[in-house]
Amino acid sequence: MSELIQHYLSLTGLSARMIPSVSAAIGFFLLLMVCWFSFYIAKNQVLALVHRLVSKTRNEWDDLLVEHSVFSRFAWLVPLVIMLGASGFFIGENPRLMSALDLFVKVLIAIQVARCFSAILNVIYSLFEEQSKEKYLPLNATIQLMKLAIYMVAVILAVSIAIDKSPVILLSGLGALTAVLLLVFQDTIKGLVASIQISANRMVAPGDWISMPQYGADGDVLEIALNTVKVKNWDNTITTIPTYALISESFKNWRGMSKSGGRRIKRSIRIDMNSISFCSDELLDKLSQFEFLNQYLQLKQNQISEYHQQKGINDLSNPNSRRLTNIGTFRAYITEYLRHHPNVHNNMTCMVRQLEPTELGVALEVYFFSNDIVWVNYENLQADIFDHLMAIAPLFELRLFQAPTGFDWQSTQAKI
Repeated sequence: MSELIQHYLSLTGLSARMIPSVSAAIGFFLLLMVCWFSFYIAKNQVLALVHRLVSKTRNEWDDLLVEHSVFSRFAWLVPLVIMLGASGFFIGENPRLMSALDLFVKVLIAIQVARCFSAILNVIYSLFEEQSKEKYLPLNATIQLMKLAIYMVAVILAVSIAIDKSPVILLSGLGALTAVLLLVFQDTIKGLVASIQISANRMVAPGDWISMPQYGADGDVLEIALNTVKVKNWDNTITTIPTYALISESFKNWRGMSKSGGRRIKRSIRIDMNSISFCSDELLDKLSQFEFLNQYLQLKQNQISEYHQQKGINDLSNPNSRRLTNIGTFRAYITEYLRHHPNVHNNMTCMVRQLEPTELGVALEVYFFSNDIVWVNYENLQADIFDHLMAIAPLFELRLFQAPTGFDWQSTQAKI
């Protein structure tokens, strides 16, 4: 083709000195047109046909090939290969342009081949995510490490092509730069080691709920990559944590709670100590109407009666007599109320305990587990139970404690 172009240019009367340069320019333009046309056919005709065939199949892996642009990246190799193979046909009489074009195309091919392999690795990772039930394998970190190795090989090949030296020479030179490479890739090496340890010890997996306050992370793990771990917080923000931090620092994983089917509720209500007293007969008659206290009151009264008979006590004013307290009866009511609640987990710890009295009163700590671990339902259950307990406490002649407010001072001043 180059000879034909030169023959045509000689017929036009162009000087012999200009013919090689003009011929090379025309040949290069024609080569670009051929490459563009080949890319157009590959992308708009061949790829369109491949996409139609893929959409008709029942397989999932071929859909992933389209989704991750594997075919599209291979389509870019078509014009590059044609340019490399046909450059001599169009501009064979210009060795400088041929050499520069050959160098440029080979570098592009090396990079594009690396991009093709990278897309294939993306497909492999997507297949693993969809089909594998075991999420503790550090495949994402492994895939990223393989991508890094592929691109490093592509860069080494590109540089060796550019300087016209064997890749072995460059690799031998990299051996002398081991210390520098370790310094540059220290985060990558630490991330790889961390991802392996995380997988081997089953510390965390995508989908786990973790809390790491020092990094502002509290939510579900989206991805464990080579260098970072992405956590989607409950406010829909994304926190990025260094992978190595998961083995060098502490964090809380809520996976055990999710698998157990119960979520702990631990909260206290404070009772004014001045309202604690023995139960009067009138109060006991009123409390005996509570469904959850019938058996408890009968049992306790029988035990007290037997004790008084054994000791010969007939008068409740006797200091040796035994009597029920309103706070103890309230504890018994809370325990039975929780045991009969449909949303309280019956197979896990459920108790009401009295904490040490302080200047803020006596705290009754309610400790139990919800059988619904969904956050919204969990918070609603917690609020409903403590709404009920705070509202029913006055029926036991108990006052809830809170620090004095402006309203309390105004009420005191008004009485004065």
